[in-house]
Amino acid sequence: MDDKNAIPFLFEYGKKNKENKVRISTSYGNIDVLLFENTPYHRANFIYLTKKKYFKGEYFHRVVKDFIIQGGNSDNISTSKKRREIGRYLLPPDTKKGYKHHRGIISMPSSEIENPYKLASPYEFFIVQKIDGAYHLDKNYTAFGKVIKGMDVVDKISNLETDKREWPLDNVRFDVEIIE
Repeated sequence: MDDKNAIPFLFEYGKKNKENKVRISTSYGNIDVLLFENTPYHRANFIYLTKKKYFKGEYFHRVVKDFIIQGGNSDNISTSKKRREIGRYLLPPDTKKGYKHHRGIISMPSSEIENPYKLASPYEFFIVQKIDGAYHLDKNYTAFGKVIKGMDVVDKISNLETDKREWPLDNVRFDVEIIE
């Protein structure tokens, strides 16, 4: 997949793959997420990556106490290999659906490349852990789901000790599976 064919592919994929509930499994417990139907490309992308087993063995690589936990990226060769097999593409922002970055929202970060249009990195996601929300993110990042069970697990991960790069000292691996 690439920037030219990702949106048409995900449009068709989303029509055929209607699943909207996933479980993020960690050694700290499970986090169940409802994916929003009206953020179709982000939902379809997450379901696609889940079915391709992209997230299997990935890490929560950024943990910011009282803010977010972020997963889906690492320096592992296996992660690079999975990305090469799937493709290099970005997703357009979909920030006008009225979703706010309340506690428990799952959202997609922008790519780290020069990115004036806030295109999203399709391989990563973050969950807002901050008790009173993170509303400064609302116009810049696409909220595409919400935690429906397991915020206690998000809280546990958020409170882990990290290094200077915000990587937990105890690695937090996860997998994602479709539950509905």
